[in-house]
Amino acid sequence: MGLLRFVLEELRGIARTFGLTLYYVFRGRWRWAPVLEQMFQVGNRSVFFILVTMGFLGAILNFQTGFQAMRLFGDTSLLGAATLPLLVRQLGPTLCGLMVAIRVGTGIAAEIGSMVVTEQVDALRMCNAQPVDYLIKPRFIACTIMVPVLWVIGTTIAFLCGMYVTWASFHTIPATYMNFDLIRLPDVVEGASKALVFGMVIPVIAGHSGFAARGGSEGVGSATTQAVVNASLAVIALDFLLGGIAFLFKTAGL
Repeated sequence: MGLLRFVLEELRGIARTFGLTLYYVFRGRWRWAPVLEQMFQVGNRSVFFILVTMGFLGAILNFQTGFQAMRLFGDTSLLGAATLPLLVRQLGPTLCGLMVAIRVGTGIAAEIGSMVVTEQVDALRMCNAQPVDYLIKPRFIACTIMVPVLWVIGTTIAFLCGMYVTWASFHTIPATYMNFDLIRLPDVVEGASKALVFGMVIPVIAGHSGFAARGGSEGVGSATTQAVVNASLAVIALDFLLGGIAFLFKTAGL
């Protein structure tokens, strides 16, 4: 019961923070300077991390899939066509979301948590300034914009690295590998929707964990750990939920 109560309290707190964030996004005044700064932090400083991670993912995926295809069929000509939809709708947005949760979520929780324990957040409230408006909203807008961009970049580099591995390991020429016959618009919509939702929930969950920090530097560390765990679990759970919804739409012929 204690664990269930803790989970419910966390969900209630995250939902309240998410509601406040949406309220200030649509009703508050946008300050573009902090939004652009956070877009640089989320996007530009995550590009190399995403490129390396997704590049290795594409290489491993195509090498292992190609190895099995050679054992079963003796042919890897459809390897690119088979792996591209999986990258677009599933692995691309999910891995990018997890990487952003690890890199960006920790930074958000640590920064806000440090402001909480040093009473800077209390100073904002004394000045009649809503901390969610000043601290979470710019990060929310930046992540909502930049995570889909990182998804596009990461999926592209994974596909290209897979093409190189397929050519180097199985001698499948790039023109044969770059087969887009199996990719469909619903696959792109599903992948883009996942990336968009991940970009919305990660800063809210990390910010909520930061606001819950108590007890000095130890509390900041605990809040940072909690942010990574909660954001990663949210990405996995939402991936399953959105994938199931997309599957229902496909089976219904919509």
